[in-house]
Amino acid sequence: MRLALAEAEHAPLTGDVPVGAVVLGPDGSVIASARNEREATGDPTAHAEVLAVRRAAAHLGQWRLTGCTLVVTLEPCTMCAGAIVLSRLDRVVYAAPDPKAGAAGSLWDLVRDRRLNHRPEVVAEVLPDPAAALLTRFFRPNGF
Repeated sequence: MRLALAEAEHAPLTGDVPVGAVVLGPDGSVIASARNEREATGDPTAHAEVLAVRRAAAHLGQWRLTGCTLVVTLEPCTMCAGAIVLSRLDRVVYAAPDPKAGAAGSLWDLVRDRRLNHRPEVVAEVLPDPAAALLTRFFRPNGF
């Protein structure tokens, strides 16, 4: 999670929301990392999770990320939850819950929906305070 937090810290430099993600391979090594790049690229799908999943698939040379873990600083939204399910990640670990848009248990629980063909394990609220602090500083820079 600390590596994902380090990615998140760089996102505001381009005006992006501070969210970072890493994908760990089956052996636990980092195979991909990313931060939000929507503002930097003008791409509405450039969420940290989607970019990390794309990079992990490129690294492995296949779209199935079986045995891999996504670690992200904010609970994934519905788009990112869909990418998690479709990429067959085994696990998603997130820091801060997102009660307004979270799709891994807060607002929706897309990743564990029994109607889908793949349901990764979810580990919630790992180091939530540093992730929440990054988001608070971004959205309320004066502390109000």
